Amino acid sequence: MIQFYAPDISINPILPESESQHCVKVLRMKSGDFIEVIDGKGYRYECQIIDAHTKKTLVKIINSENIPLSWNNNITIAVAPTKNMDRMEWLIEKLTEVGINNIVPLKCRYSERKEIKPERMEKIAISAMKQSLKTVLPKIGPMTTISEFIKNNDATQKFIAYCSPSIPRLLFSKEYKPNKDTIILIGPEGDFSIDEITHAINNGYKPISLGDNRLRTETAALVSCQICHIINQINQ
Repeated sequence: MIQFYAPDISINPILPESESQHCVKVLRMKSGDFIEVIDGKGYRYECQIIDAHTKKTLVKIINSENIPLSWNNNITIAVAPTKNMDRMEWLIEKLTEVGINNIVPLKCRYSERKEIKPERMEKIAISAMKQSLKTVLPKIGPMTTISEFIKNNDATQKFIAYCSPSIPRLLFSKEYKPNKDTIILIGPEGDFSIDEITHAINNGYKPISLGDNRLRTETAALVSCQICHIINQINQ
């Protein structure tokens, strides 16, 4: 079943223009047809099309169901955007498919990209949410300096992953505790600076390695998220 996204469906039963166009023009759905609509807040709605229109399709809600997340803890990945935006967009898509609560773009000393387009990132996350049959849209924060992020965000367990051998690291898969709110910092392609690593450690972040292989930024972020889910599942 194809899912359509309408964040205000519960109070305004009209599909947004982009969803209406896909529904009516591309899929050729018509009045009387039944569709599934998600609101990005955890609810899936069974709806019937009342007025099929390419700009504002009116629907009637037949039934609604709350679909909880399949994991119990809040997982936040704060990651420095890659120089190549295609790779960052790929990461947003895959993190959404795997399952993530929050994604925060980090501005670090060695960051090669200082700006992003939040609207573009959200569009990719919406598409991935629909494709993977999820009902909750991850929150994508604005570009934030690492010092500001550390100051304003906290969790039961906090980690910083980096490549520098000068400060000893622990293996993430052994340090992660299941089903606890978690923050993971992933640095830019040039890695975190020693000052950034030290600052994070001094504020309660555990220094971690994701294994023996040297990973790209986007790969490291995805691997760390998947490790959380695998350990959570094993300990259910």
